[in-house]
Amino acid sequence: MVIALVIVWAIFAYTTDGVFLEARNFSNLMRQSTITAILSVGMLMVIVTGHIDLSVGSLVGIAGGVAAVAQAWLGWGLELSILASLATALLIGALQGFLVAYLNIPAFIVTLGGLLAWRGAIKGISQGNTIPVQIPAFKSIGQGYIAAAVGIALAIAAVIAIVGVALWRERSRRRHGFGSGSQFRLAARILIPSILVVALVWAFNRYAGVPVPVLILVVVALAGAMLVEGTTFGRYLYAIGGNTDAARLSGVNVRRHTLAAFSIMGALAGLASIIYTARVGSAAPDAGRLLELDAIAACVIGGTSLMGGRGSVQGACLGALFMASLDNGMSLENYQDFAQDIVKGIILVAAVGIDMIGRRKNG
Repeated sequence: MVIALVIVWAIFAYTTDGVFLEARNFSNLMRQSTITAILSVGMLMVIVTGHIDLSVGSLVGIAGGVAAVAQAWLGWGLELSILASLATALLIGALQGFLVAYLNIPAFIVTLGGLLAWRGAIKGISQGNTIPVQIPAFKSIGQGYIAAAVGIALAIAAVIAIVGVALWRERSRRRHGFGSGSQFRLAARILIPSILVVALVWAFNRYAGVPVPVLILVVVALAGAMLVEGTTFGRYLYAIGGNTDAARLSGVNVRRHTLAAFSIMGALAGLASIIYTARVGSAAPDAGRLLELDAIAACVIGGTSLMGGRGSVQGACLGALFMASLDNGMSLENYQDFAQDIVKGIILVAAVGIDMIGRRKNG
């Protein structure tokens, strides 16, 4: 995935005479990828359990509409409007998870119905009109930047954290009797992410600083990676997707974990809706249209199996960046919309095909 991303960036940098990697466009590219990436973190948790959520685009639309309505019509402040948006998305995600986990309705049907129902709900609430955001601080969530000095401080803190985690893992290996790992591998675990963090902050500071949505994405991605890769809950999600019956017989509460996965998906859709609405500056009845397909495509391209049981947060986020890079580069090249859709469709089918071929070989 990383190699494919580097190749795509190199191609677009060449064909656009370097415009693609200019500081301004790079900052916009990273900001554009945040919404899909945040959704893909939640979608990953749903897919690895063997389910799918087709409603997240409509969920972004209705949750963003609730935030705008709370401000424009009800006169609520920043905190209450954000909480209303998050609560709406979380409750809808939990409702859909309950229908899937406890009533055994297929997730495809539940979320397909949600795709239609929640889109209809926001159309009815807004009466088909665009609702402007009233609070400037809310807009800064999607449009703002962090000062260069603060970005540098965050980069230093991130490097210190990277070093600390790497050394802690090394001590943990020794404490549990696995021996000392390779010094080269330890150095790579420290240097590669540290250089990446410093390079990203430097690139962002060349323009206007680290975009606020990118900082939110980093927090979400780190929390998601820790949850699915470093906790019992995350291991149970993979076990459910790998073999539901075996997981149930092993004592895993399949229903509760399925409900939790859909609830987390709802909460992250609410967070994405806040960023989306803040960036646009208004809530529209068609907001978030087809975002569910982008999130699913990002997961699949990043190595998540639609059969369940396999995938990673890092891969899903890289897939989202890959999709955003295609959109951004083809837009700079003045590709027409139909051509962009064809290219993304071919890449998605190819990614699923490669996954299925790999499964047959491993089987």
